[in-house]
Amino acid sequence: MRLTHTRLLVNNYRDCYHFYKDILAFECTWGDEHSNYAQFRVGGTQLALFDKAQMLEDVGEINNSTTVPLNEVVLIFAVDDVDEIYYSLKSKVSFITEPHDREDWGIRAAHFRDPNGTLIEINKNI
Repeated sequence: MRLTHTRLLVNNYRDCYHFYKDILAFECTWGDEHSNYAQFRVGGTQLALFDKAQMLEDVGEINNSTTVPLNEVVLIFAVDDVDEIYYSLKSKVSFITEPHDREDWGIRAAHFRDPNGTLIEINKNI
């Protein structure tokens, strides 16, 4: 097995699509703001967005009392300069943390969330 991409099941597909395409400037390789599914190239991997209700319907869970658990997902993005990315995005996103060193982890990091509430970390090894 090999990991091909990460898929986020989102409640607000269009907002998330524009967040990853327009604010983070990831290249969309499949889909658009109306398709309810899109893939973005992020370095050497793919990040996919999928409308949560459609995914639940596709796996037969929409009319069932069980649903996909709402587990927290953290997307980790390595960057060349945490402070530079922080200042370039600061007017577009609400950061949870400012750039800070985590010497115990060997990184400098900052955190924010996408419109669906997915936690995102940008970091650089120190």
